[in-house]
Amino acid sequence: MDNRNEDSAAPSDGESSPRRTRRRGEQLVGAIHEAAILEAADNGVGGLSMEGIARRAGTAKTSLYRRWSLPTDILLDAMYSHFPQERPAPGADDLRGDLIDSLAMLTELSSSPLGQAMFAVIAESLRDPVLHERFDDEVFGPRGGRFTRTVLMHYAEQGRIDPARVTDVTTDIGEAMVLKYSIDHGRAPDRDHLAQVVDEVILPAVGADPRPSRTP
Repeated sequence: MDNRNEDSAAPSDGESSPRRTRRRGEQLVGAIHEAAILEAADNGVGGLSMEGIARRAGTAKTSLYRRWSLPTDILLDAMYSHFPQERPAPGADDLRGDLIDSLAMLTELSSSPLGQAMFAVIAESLRDPVLHERFDDEVFGPRGGRFTRTVLMHYAEQGRIDPARVTDVTTDIGEAMVLKYSIDHGRAPDRDHLAQVVDEVILPAVGADPRPSRTP
């Protein structure tokens, strides 16, 4: 019987560890993923350890080593599993609303433990180029990359906007402006401000300016 994903031993650090219940399969993996994200959010990537993840997950280190070799392996796996996905309207009939929703998803992510873990990875990547490359290859890229990119690509594929306008620059605009607002104001922008970003910057950049034309 293959029990590689079975939680079969208690943590070794006694009363300081969470109470362990017997788990296996996806339930155990989910607990370990959550623990890795919370550990990175609280302690940064430099403070991430198999011991800390196991303690927070309420399992033994052996349960981790059956599947992963390093704590960063667990973290990247967890981030891939939990990274939010943009879901544009199937009929490609609400570009503005889909763009606002995608930016709202970014603001929610930024204030969550997953977002804090992501920022911790980005900070550590300045010292560890390999980690940066892995984050891009294993998480950011496969999950759609820049926020609004999935939406813009969807509408371009459906012939609703010019594909030539969907570039690295236009797909970066919304994300850059949301992050700048957060830095400048110490809080995430509200939905009204996100709508302004979409109406005044992103839509004009892709040739879909919703504002009335000005006559001379």
